[in-house]
Amino acid sequence: MESPGLAPLQMVIAIVIFYIVLGFFLETFSMMPTTVPLIAPIILSLGYDPVWFGILLMVLLEMALITPPIGINLYVIQGIRDDIRFNDVAIGSLPFVITMTITAVVLISFPQLALWLPDYVTGLR
Repeated sequence: MESPGLAPLQMVIAIVIFYIVLGFFLETFSMMPTTVPLIAPIILSLGYDPVWFGILLMVLLEMALITPPIGINLYVIQGIRDDIRFNDVAIGSLPFVITMTITAVVLISFPQLALWLPDYVTGLR
């Protein structure tokens, strides 16, 4: 099998971008079983921790729930409040999308933050 020629960090960034774009069109319950069996072996072969990838994946999947046009949670909020337009709900979700993007960047930059509690509980470190 031929390598795409990307460094491990570049590959992780490409996977994050893939999940963000995929989140625009699919909801999370269909994204996870269709993509994780393909992406997880790549992450593991790059030497990344599977727990860290699971935490990063959950942040990315939760971001998919609030990004238009298929953001399921946006439709829930729209259904609760009949007096506002969907565009207002989508614009209102932008601070949360930005915060989740920053969270993903921090998790990629400092994987120890995601692994501290699991390592502490299991006594690995």
